[in-house]
Amino acid sequence: MNHIVTVQDAVTAFADFMEPTDAELDAIEQEMPVILADVDLLDAHIVTLDRTPTELDDRRIRRARRRALAARVSLVNRAAGRAGGAA
Repeated sequence: MNHIVTVQDAVTAFADFMEPTDAELDAIEQEMPVILADVDLLDAHIVTLDRTPTELDDRRIRRARRRALAARVSLVNRAAGRAGGAA
């Protein structure tokens, strides 16, 4: 007779000690504007995958690209401010 045994790693894969730390959650929160801007840029590109981009699509992509860049610049400036000043 074969005994069926559960794999301990699979059962405890999501134990409390595997949760993100407060520092990791704070880092994600700081990067959230960049993440959301990147999602908007991807959405703008996805719309044009199955068709020829129109002038409106081109404008939407340009605006999304500018917002993503601005979000990244803002994140870098905030990080530089916390690190003790600009380079």
